[in-house]
Amino acid sequence: MKVRYVGKSYGVDSMTDGKVYEVLEVDEITGGLRIVDDSGEDYLYHPKAPKPNGAKEAYGRYEIVEDDASGSLRKAIYGWNRATNETTCPCR
Repeated sequence: MKVRYVGKSYGVDSMTDGKVYEVLEVDEITGGLRIVDDSGEDYLYHPKAPKPNGAKEAYGRYEIVEDDASGSLRKAIYGWNRATNETTCPCR
């Protein structure tokens, strides 16, 4: 799975605007995306409000580049309504 980060670049220890990142998993407990960021390490990032640890505000969003067959990224980033089988908020 892969996402493109769109937003404020945070430096060598986080994410860069326009760069594509590998998502190792969607964490089952927190719903966070485990992303290998610019540090080369993997960290959990919020799926709807990405920001580095310690930052007070989130300045970006994700665009899905490659999802798995079950749509794990789409569900984590945009939400999912099981009853209607549709996303719960519009993709932007």
